[in-house]
Amino acid sequence: MDKRKPDAAQEFTAAEIGALAHLYRGEVYRSTIWRTRLDTSTNWAVVTLGVALSISFASPEASALPLILVGVLMALFLVLEARRYRYFNVWRARSRWLETHFYAPMLKDGDLHTEESWQTVLADDYLKPEFHISFATALARRVRRNYLWILVIQALAYVGKLIIHPTPVPDLATFLARAQIGPLPGWLVLLVGLAYCLAGAALAIWVKVTDARIARQRGKPGRAIG
Repeated sequence: MDKRKPDAAQEFTAAEIGALAHLYRGEVYRSTIWRTRLDTSTNWAVVTLGVALSISFASPEASALPLILVGVLMALFLVLEARRYRYFNVWRARSRWLETHFYAPMLKDGDLHTEESWQTVLADDYLKPEFHISFATALARRVRRNYLWILVIQALAYVGKLIIHPTPVPDLATFLARAQIGPLPGWLVLLVGLAYCLAGAALAIWVKVTDARIARQRGKPGRAIG
């Protein structure tokens, strides 16, 4: 049996195609496992916010502070989820690479186009594995997909709590007084909260623009996975 020449574009043998099929199944399995882990951390954020809502709206005299403190936990879950997303993206990118360069050409025209050296790109990714996206991009993607909406619910619930409890707020001065936390004036607490919300929105917009630009670039011949 002749060995494959490293620098030559050759079609795969039946045994090699079978090995690639098993490789694809393995990558899909790993991406599925890590996708489930992403859902788990998102569920944690939703549950903790639900607990904070239950505590704050349990009675008119209940404090709105849990709605602020839960933001710390959600930030922790977001960081954890962004880290998990970077791993998920590795397996997802590899499986997608096989779909577009192995299965799609095979089904469309029966030619694997090995002269394009897509198999070399995949091999290099296995020999020198690395994350395909930065932590900031992973964080922003999770904010855009899930956490921005959780953040909106948290902000609306907090403002609503201040407005209606213990009695409907009569004026702005009372609203600011209710937002006060210990020595921190109400206007400062609200200002920090506004910055918190705007930071989430800015991340979502930034990653949307960045991903759109990357998608346009991928319409051209590329040499990288992810």
